[in-house]
Formats: sequence, C-alpha cells, structure tokens
Amino acid sequence: MDARTGVASGASAEGAPEAGGQVGMDARTGVASGASAEGAPEARDAVAVAPEPGASEGAPEPASESGDEAEPAVGASPEAPSQPAPHARTGAAPDAAPTTSPGAAPEAGTPVRRPRIWQRWRAEHPSAARVLSVTVTVLSALLVYACLLMPNTLSGLKPVTFVRIPAEAVMGAVVLLALPRRYRLVLASVAGAVVGALTIVDFFNMGFVDYLGRPFNIILDWSLLPDARGYLKDTLGGTVELAITVGAVLLVFLLIGIVALATVRVSDQLARVRTKATRGTLIVGTVWITCNALGLSVAGSPLAAQKATAVLKTQVRTVQLTLKDEAEFRKVAKVDAFGNTPGDQLVPALRGKDVVFTFIESYGRSAIEDPIEAPGVDRTLDAQTAMLKKAGYAAKSGWLTSATYGGSSWLGHSTTMSGLWVSNQQRYRTVMASDHLSLTKAFEKTGDFDTVGVMPGIQKGWPEQSFYGLGKVYNAFQLGYKGPKFSWSTMPDQYALQQFQDRVHSRKPAGGKSRMSLLILTSSHQPWAPIPKMVPWDELGDGSVFDAIQKAGNKASDVIADTTRSRQEYGKSVQYSVTALTQWLQRYGNDDTVLVFLGDHQPIARVSGNHASRDVPISIVAKDPKVLDAIGSWNWTDGLRPAHDAPVWKMSAFRDRFLTAFGSTPHPKTN
Repeated sequence: MDARTGVASGASAEGAPEAGGQVGMDARTGVASGASAEGAPEARDAVAVAPEPGASEGAPEPASESGDEAEPAVGASPEAPSQPAPHARTGAAPDAAPTTSPGAAPEAGTPVRRPRIWQRWRAEHPSAARVLSVTVTVLSALLVYACLLMPNTLSGLKPVTFVRIPAEAVMGAVVLLALPRRYRLVLASVAGAVVGALTIVDFFNMGFVDYLGRPFNIILDWSLLPDARGYLKDTLGGTVELAITVGAVLLVFLLIGIVALATVRVSDQLARVRTKATRGTLIVGTVWITCNALGLSVAGSPLAAQKATAVLKTQVRTVQLTLKDEAEFRKVAKVDAFGNTPGDQLVPALRGKDVVFTFIESYGRSAIEDPIEAPGVDRTLDAQTAMLKKAGYAAKSGWLTSATYGGSSWLGHSTTMSGLWVSNQQRYRTVMASDHLSLTKAFEKTGDFDTVGVMPGIQKGWPEQSFYGLGKVYNAFQLGYKGPKFSWSTMPDQYALQQFQDRVHSRKPAGGKSRMSLLILTSSHQPWAPIPKMVPWDELGDGSVFDAIQKAGNKASDVIADTTRSRQEYGKSVQYSVTALTQWLQRYGNDDTVLVFLGDHQPIARVSGNHASRDVPISIVAKDPKVLDAIGSWNWTDGLRPAHDAPVWKMSAFRDRFLTAFGSTPHPKTN
C-alpha cells in the first residue's frame, strides 16, 4: 500500500485490475505485471491487495501519475508524511522506507545491520561524546599551533615562543574556508604533513646546533645518521640504541601523520561554523597585520610570527646553496699549489726525520681557556712542557680554526692535510675522490719515507688510505687489544701509542728510508665517561689491565645528562690524552723525532658554549733546533700551551705553510 496515494501495491494510479484478479510484481522494476500504467481502470478507493507469494514486502509501491493528491489509505493517519515521488520509468520511489514494521524480525538470509561500537557508545553517552569531540578538536588545534611556532634551537624552546600569532594559520584558514569539502580535505592533509615534516627538521636542527654548532643540512647530513647510531650503541649499549632508533623512526612517521589528521580535523570544524570561523579569521588576521606593522613583541619575540614559512625558505635556500657549493668546490679542488711538485722538491728539510702527525679528539680552545676545563688542562700542558724540556725537547704552539665543530672529525683531518676547506660531507667526498696532494701523501711522493697510519677509531673499510698516501694502516682490530671499550673509544690512547711503538716506531724502515706516521687518538671523544687512567707502560700487555679502571669509571648516561660534569670530565680526558702522548715522546722519541699534534675540533656546544670559537691548539715538538727555527716566522708561543693572542690561521692554510717552511717548491696544478 502506498502510504501517500492509498493505491494498492500492484495497481497504477489511473487504473487497477478488477477485484479478485491476480497481479504479479516485476522484481526488477517494481511495476505490477499485468497492469499497464496507462490502461488500468481508475480506482479512487484504497484497496489493500495481498502480495503474491514470493513478492518482497518491502518493494516500493507505484504512485499516482495523475498529479492529484490521493486520499489516505484506510486506517492511515491523516498527518502521515508523504513519500518521495516515484521514478518516472520504474515507478519505484527513491529511498523508500521498507514496509516491514520496526519490530518485525527480518527474513531468513537478510543481513542485519548493527550500529558500530563508536556510534552505539555515542548514542548511549551523548554528553561524554560531545566532551570528547571538543577535547580532540582543541588538542588538534594546539598541536598544529605548536608545530607552526616550534623553534629550531634548544635555546629558543621557551614559553614566550608560543605566545604569538602564526601567519600560516591565518592564511591556511582563509584558503580552507573557501574550498569545497573534497579539495579542502586534500589541501589540509598535505599542509599538515608539510608542517609535521618541518617540525622534524626543527628537531634535527636542535640536535645539530647543540652538538655540532651548525644547522642541519637536509641534503648532506642524512649520511651522518649511521654514525650517530654507532655512537649511541657504543655509549649507551645496543638495547638503548635500538630503542632510541625505533622511537625516532616512529616519532617521524607519527608526527607527520598526526599533524596531518589534526589539520583535517580543525578544517572540518571551521567549515561547520563557516560564518563564525570567517569572522574570527578576519579578526585574527587584522590583529596580525597590526602587530606586524607596529613591530609589537613580547620578551623580544614578535607577536606576528611566520616561523614555518621562514624554515621552509631556509631549507630551499640551503638546497640551492649546497648544490651551488658542490659545483664551485670541485673547481677549487682542482687547483693545487704543490700538485706538480716533483718528489725530490717536497719537504727536503725533513729528510732523515721521524715525523709523527697526531690528532687528539675534541682538543679545542675551550680546553685551554674555559674556566671549568682550563685549570687542569693548563697545569698538564705546563707540566709536560717542563718534562719535555728536561728530556731535550722544545715546542711551539698556535691556533688553527677548524672546518668542523663538535664532531665529524674526518672533516678536520682532511682539511688539515689537503689544504682545502672541507666543511661538509659533500666536500669530503669530492676531496677523497680527487688527486689533490695531501700533506701525508707528500711524504710518500718523495720516495724517501715509509708511511704508516695507526687508527684505533677505524672499525670498517677505509678507502681514504689512498688519499692520505699511507702504505700501511692499523685499525681497531689489528692492534691486539683485549681490554674493555671506553664508550665510543675502542681502546685507551696509552695502549694505542704503545702498539704504535711496538709495531711501527721501534722498527727501522726498509731501504734506509725515514718514516712519516699518522695517529688518531680517541680517548677524549665524547661522552667522556668512563675515562682511562695512566698505568705503568710495561704493564699494558693486551689491555686487560684496563678492566678494573673501566668498571670503576663514570657511567656515560650520568655524564651526558649533566652539563657541568660533562665539562669537567672533558677536561680530564684531554689531560689524559696529552699526558699519554707526551710521555710516549719522552719515553720513545729520539733526536730525529718531529711530533706535530693538534685538535680536530672543539667539543660539542653544550661543553664549549654556544658562542665558542672553532679554534683548536696545534704544537710542533722536536729536539733538533733547526726544525723549530724553520717555523720561527710563524710567531707561535713557546711551549705546549698557545697564548690567547697567538696567531690564528684557518686549518686549510696549514698544509701550504708547513710544506713551504720545510723547503718544498710550489709547482701549481690546474685541471
């Protein structure tokens, strides 16, 4: 029975079959078979006709085509709402409600639709659902707001930073309110993902500025992540490293995804109250323009902020500069003042000498001048200067400005030896792949020097050996150490120096050659806990003697979390490294030994200070007065401790100055 027209199912509005006649319903169209829509007799009274066996109770009923309003069916309420108009061809009313009564059980085989758990809970707890919905919306808005204002340095992470108006939020609201729902959702999700990604970049930047004293380079610095994992594993253990790695990866994906969802949520809520949202956006936008025009600020931070846009511009600019720098540096690396110098014209004044170049990890100006670190380090330098003088040695010291800070030691090593400013990983790769003459390779090129490297920090393949011109390299696994690791450092410096003595220095080179050695000492590497201690040289053995010292030392996790202790322990680690090296020289050096030792970079900013220089001390020690006379024009300070006002050079200037001082003749090379 059609509730609106009162016409029995199976009959048209204009004509119905005679009473008692069987009428079948077409299952596809919903039109009664055997009855024409046009030719059926007119029926004014509503007559209920039982459906044929097998006919669906819920099938839509044909409605009148006459356009006249039909009388209500017998027994129907006069106020019953009218049904939608039927389809013109099939006679079926669109979205017609099923005729089955609400309490009737469904036919066998008919799927039962049940409300979802969330819908059922919301229907049962409407007040709680409203509170939850408002809470989620507020948290979403706060998350997006915080990400838009997130600083990119730890020093900027303070409450006043978040008491500002982000321009991106105002502009985003204007655009989203103007879009249809489909495009609004797409734009909101993409914009939210971008904001989340920029926040991740901010977090990386915080770490790089705090540790390395420079911003994160989105192009070059991903290659440092494996080294960071290795450092965490050596310092805090494999389990902690794995947990931190997994947590960091999850944070990246979750933050990007959650910020995207939060942005979509906020855009939906704005669209639901479009008029109010438009009015509010206009007001906030006007306030932002006013604050920006008047330069209003709170605690030095401008109220009108556009931080996310600034970060995006910075990263785009960084990419452009990085690509440009790569092309320009390749041209610079092809120019070499000593590239064509014959071997017999390189370092003639050092023929017959035993030359040792040594880098001390993180040995920076702060170790000598910082009020917490300097007292102990300065006492050690003065005491070792006196000890070496007593043994017949003299020293001169100055400053070099390192190409790196807080880490990436290989950049300092390559800058010193290549004479090029190797300040990032791309430059490093370019130099290592070039035929630029390194200072150590200059000794190999003479044909008069046996060249050896002792690298206790190298624990994998090291193709750089060729660039440095080292005929033999001893890595961490080739020095016979059986003792414990000291955090990142694979072995104490004293042990590495003794192995250098036993395996290299004590043996005369073949063919009457001299020797040039390159040593990298690692005991002063962060986190400076535990720190080894000096033991009698004849008791070093295989290093097992350090077991008790390592167990009694500080835990890395305790020192890392305490800035003051980090500074104190850093100073102690430098004292240890300098003492081990100078004692080795006093014990095993000879009349021909020339020791050049320097730092590779300053310690991390948390230890050296946010505004510390990049300077590192460098010293040259020898018994032969002619060696130090050759550098007399450098005006370096006598002794192992450079004066505060001693000359400061860029680290990249050292190679050419050293080669020139010891008699090398320039023969430029330009590719």
